[in-house]
Formats: sequence, structure tokens, C-alpha cells
Amino acid sequence: MAADYSVKKSDAEWKTELDPLQHHVLRDHGTERPFTSPLNNEKRAGTFRCAGCGEPLFDSGTKYESGSGWPSFWAPIPDAVGISTDTSHFMTRTEVHCAKCGGHLGHVFPDGPGPEGLRYCINSAALDFEKSDESK
Repeated sequence: MAADYSVKKSDAEWKTELDPLQHHVLRDHGTERPFTSPLNNEKRAGTFRCAGCGEPLFDSGTKYESGSGWPSFWAPIPDAVGISTDTSHFMTRTEVHCAKCGGHLGHVFPDGPGPEGLRYCINSAALDFEKSDESK
């Protein structure tokens, strides 16, 4: 599957570039504890980027408070993410990953606002935030 991504690195390379939680989430398909990240409360205008490769993933205008404990978005930037079926933890979910490096971001659920009714529930450890020039 890695052949489909434009950013390809060995696990050893990822481990030198990511902190342990980022590696756990992005490369091992882990999750962080809910309500533990400052990005969950980020309200400024800007772009949420992949912490692995820097790819722009979500515009802050699509972020909303879902009460889930993780940053939630009603839509990604076009073509920025991919989806796959996740059958771990004795359930079937739709996994969201970075379209550029394949890093695991979180999951998407059909209970969100916006035109599609989707909730992209994303691990903060998988994200970096870049505020826009309009932000204070």
C-alpha cells in the first residue's frame, strides 16, 4: 500500500522525525486519549496539516465542537485524505489517512453537521496547526 503514497519512509526514518505519540498514531494506527490535546480547543483561522509530512488536511472553517474529545471537522481539504475500512477493536469503522504519506489520522462517522453529515474525528497528534495571517 505504501507504493501509493508520494512520501515514503522506513519506520526507522519515521521514528527519528516523529515524537512517540505521533509515531503511535500516524504509523501504528493508534489513538490518543480524548480531551488531552490543545488542538481540540484551537479556534483561530488557519490550516490543520499532517504532522508527518506537512500536507494541508483541514481548513479551520470546517472544524466544530463535537464533544468527542478530539478535533472534529465536517470536511477535509479536497483530495487531502483517503479512507479505508478498519476492522480493529471488534467493529467496522472508516479510517481516515493522509493521502500524501498514508499516516493514520482518525476515523470518519456519519453523525456530523455540514452538507455531507460527516464527522472527521482526528487525533491531534496527527496534526500541526498553521494559523492564517488573518488570525490574531
